[in-house]
Amino acid sequence: MKLSELHNGESAVIVKVSGHGGFRKRIMEMGFVRGRKVTSVIDAPLNDPIKYTIMGYDVLLRRSEAKLIEVLPEEEANAMLTAEDAQAPNFLACTDCDSCGLSCGAKRNKTTQRNIINIAFVGNPNSGKTSLFNALSGGHEHVGNYSGVTVDVKTGHFNYKGYHFNITDLPGTYSLSAYSPEELFVRRNLLESMPDVIVNVVVASNLERNLYLTTELIDLSQRVVVALNMYDELEATGAKLDYQNLGSMIGIPMVPTVAKTGKGLDKLLDTIIDMFEGDNKSARHVHINYGTILEPEISKLADILHKTEDFPQQFPARYWAIKMMEGDKEVATLLKSSKSYEKLEKQATISSEEVKKQLDIDAETAISDAKYGFISGALHETYTEGNVDANKKTRRLDKLIVNKWLGFPLFILVMWLMFSVTFWLGAYPQEWIAMGFDALGSYLNGIMPDGAWRSMIVDGIIGGVGAVAEFLPNIILLYMFISLMEDSGYMSRAAFLMDKMMHGMGLHGKSFIPMVMGFGCNVPAIMATRSIESKSSRLITILVVPFMSCSARLPVYLLLAGAFFPNYAATIMICLYLLGIIVAVLTAKLLRLTAFKQDETPFVMELPPYRWPTLRATLKHIWEKCYQYIKKIGTVILLASVIIWVLSYYPHTEISETELAQTETISETEATEIQYENSYLGMIGKFIAPVMSPMGFDWKISVAVLSSIPAKEIVVSTLGVLYGSEDDDLGEALQKSGDLNIASALALMVFMLLFFPCIATIGAVASETKKVKWAAFSVFYNTAVAWIVAYITYLIASLF
Repeated sequence: MKLSELHNGESAVIVKVSGHGGFRKRIMEMGFVRGRKVTSVIDAPLNDPIKYTIMGYDVLLRRSEAKLIEVLPEEEANAMLTAEDAQAPNFLACTDCDSCGLSCGAKRNKTTQRNIINIAFVGNPNSGKTSLFNALSGGHEHVGNYSGVTVDVKTGHFNYKGYHFNITDLPGTYSLSAYSPEELFVRRNLLESMPDVIVNVVVASNLERNLYLTTELIDLSQRVVVALNMYDELEATGAKLDYQNLGSMIGIPMVPTVAKTGKGLDKLLDTIIDMFEGDNKSARHVHINYGTILEPEISKLADILHKTEDFPQQFPARYWAIKMMEGDKEVATLLKSSKSYEKLEKQATISSEEVKKQLDIDAETAISDAKYGFISGALHETYTEGNVDANKKTRRLDKLIVNKWLGFPLFILVMWLMFSVTFWLGAYPQEWIAMGFDALGSYLNGIMPDGAWRSMIVDGIIGGVGAVAEFLPNIILLYMFISLMEDSGYMSRAAFLMDKMMHGMGLHGKSFIPMVMGFGCNVPAIMATRSIESKSSRLITILVVPFMSCSARLPVYLLLAGAFFPNYAATIMICLYLLGIIVAVLTAKLLRLTAFKQDETPFVMELPPYRWPTLRATLKHIWEKCYQYIKKIGTVILLASVIIWVLSYYPHTEISETELAQTETISETEATEIQYENSYLGMIGKFIAPVMSPMGFDWKISVAVLSSIPAKEIVVSTLGVLYGSEDDDLGEALQKSGDLNIASALALMVFMLLFFPCIATIGAVASETKKVKWAAFSVFYNTAVAWIVAYITYLIASLF
C-alpha cells in the first residue's frame, strides 16, 4: 500500500521508496528509510499536504510524493524484513592513516597561530545552531523556529582561556550532498575554508535523524565535536543517553548544551580546545563500514584516486569515492580535472551497477541505509527512550491550528490582529513622537534667523526625518508579531496551510515563508529562498517577494490610511497586504506558464515543535530591527531629506516676512507653494507628472513617488518637506491641500505597494539570481504592474 493511503492516526512501516534520485535522497535524509515506522497525523485544510511523524519529527509531504513510498502494517512489515535488513553498528577505526587498509588520504589543515581556533557550526535546520552561535559570540543574528533562518555565512569572534575563536555559522542542512543550495554551500565552505574544528549541532531529543549529518562529517575525516543541543528536552522525556560512550564509539566527542540558558557552553569550548590541541582521548578516526558489497567498490574508487593524488586534498579519497558511488554531480565536476577521472567515472558506473545487481537497490539508497544502520546500532548500545511524549502538546495545538475548518480563519484572525494592533496601539506613541518633533521645529523656528539654514533644519531635516521617525512604534509592533510567529513555529504551519493553494498557482509551499518574511524586509526574504530546492521555484519566488509589502512601506499606509480612511485604516491595510499576495501569486502563475516550464519538486518540510519564544530573543529581534530603522533614518532618510529640501529651495526667490505681512494677495503658504513649483524639484515633478496624472497625482505626489527609489520611507519624508505645517500634522495638511482625494490616496497606496522595491532589494535579486537581467525585469515589470493596478483602482474608487 502507498503511504498516501494511510488515514490520520494510522501507522505503518516503510518497505520501499521510489521516485527520482533527488526525491529519494531528500526523503532518506529526512528519515523515510526501509524499516522505519511512520504515522499519518493530519491533513491540511485542502487535503494536501499531509503531516507525518517519523523518528519523533513532524514532516510534511504532498500526496503525490507520499504515493511514491510503499508501506505495510507493522506485523506484515516485520515478517517481511529479514535479518539482513537489521544492520548492527560496524566500525573500522583508524589510528594510523598510513597503515589503514582503506587509506582515506585526508590532509589536516594546520593553523599558523596556535592560539587562534577557526570553528564552523554545522547542523540540521531547527537544531538551535544559530542560538548557540549567538550565545557564544554575542552575535545578534535572528533565531527563528523554521527552516531557512540562517541563509548565509555569519561570523563572530570571542576570546576564551587565552584562545581567540573565529566562529562561522553555516546554513542549516540535512546532509552534504548536492541536492539543495544550502547543502552545496556548506560543503563548499568546509572545502574552501577548512576550519580547525567543526561543531556539529544536533537536537539531543531526536538523535536518530540528526546524526545522519554526523555520518557525513565522519566520512569527511575532520576534527568534529558534537553539541547535543536542547539537552534539557531529552531529559524532560525521561530518556537516558550515555553520550560519552556514544562519542567514543563513533570517534567524536559529545557535549550536552542548552543554548538558551548557556548550560554546557564552557565544556563545549574546553572540548574544542582539546580537539584543536590533539588532547581529546575519545576522538579517533572511524570509518563507517558500508558492508561486504559496498566496501570493495568504494575501495576500488579510492585506490584510483590514490594513484594520482590529484584530487582535492581537503577531504579524503574515500569521501570522494563514496560521493562518486552516489552519483553526486557536483563532486564529478570537482574531480574532472583529475588525470584519473575517466577511469574513475568508468569504475563508478561499473560499481554502481554491481551494487544494483547484488542488492537490488541503487548505491545511493544502499549508502543511506548503511548510515542509518550505523546510527541505529550505535544508539541501541547507548540510548534508552523516555516514557514522556515530548510532542504531545504540539499535536494537540496542531489539531486546532491546522484544523480543516479552523486553520484558515485562525490565520486570517492572526493577520488582522497583527495589523490592527500595529495601527491602533502604535498610534499613541506615534502621536507623542510627532508632538516632540513639532515642538523642536517650533523652538528652532523661533530662535533661528530667517534664511536657508533655518529652512533646511526645520523644513528639511526635522520635517522630513520627523515624518518618518514617528512611525517607529508601528514598525516595532509589526516586527514583534513577525518574531513571535517565527520563533513559536507558527510560520511553518502557515506554509502547511497555504501549500495546496500556492502549488496550484505555480509556487512551492516553502515559498510562503519568504513571502511572509517579506512583510518585514524583502532583502532577507529573498535570501531565505535558498531553502527551496527547485531552481525555477526559487527564481519565481525571488521575483514575487518584492510584491510583499515590507515594513518600509508601512509609514506610507499609516499616513494615508489614517488621514483618508480613519475609521477603516486596519481594514485598508489588510486589503493592501492581501492585494500584494494576490499579485504575487498571479505573477507566479504567469511566469510558470511562460518563462519557466513546470519543475515539480517534493514538498518535504519539517514541522518543528511549538516553542515558547524567549523574552530575550524577542526583544533582541525587535531591537535589531529598531536599530536598523533608526540607522536608516539617520543616514538614508536624513540625506534624502536634505537633497529633497535643496531641490525644493533652489532656485530661491526671497520673500521676507515683512513683505508677506504687507501683501494682501499672497499668504505664506501660497508663497511656499510658488517657491516649490518653480524649484528644481518642481521642474522634475512636472516632467514626470504626465505619466502619473491618470491616477490623480500632481507634480508633488509624483516627486514623492520618485523619491522612494532608495527607500520607501522617503515618500513620507518628501511629503513632510513639501506639506510640512506648524498648525497641522502631515495627514491633515495633505487633506487640506486638495492634492489628494480618497480615490487618488487609495491609488497612491496601491502604487507604492506594487512599485519596484528599494535599491537594496534589487541588489539582492541580482545577487541571488546571479543575473542582472532578473533585477532589470523586476524593475520594469513591477513598475508596469503598479501603474496598471493603481490606475484601475483610481477609476473604480472614483465611481464611488
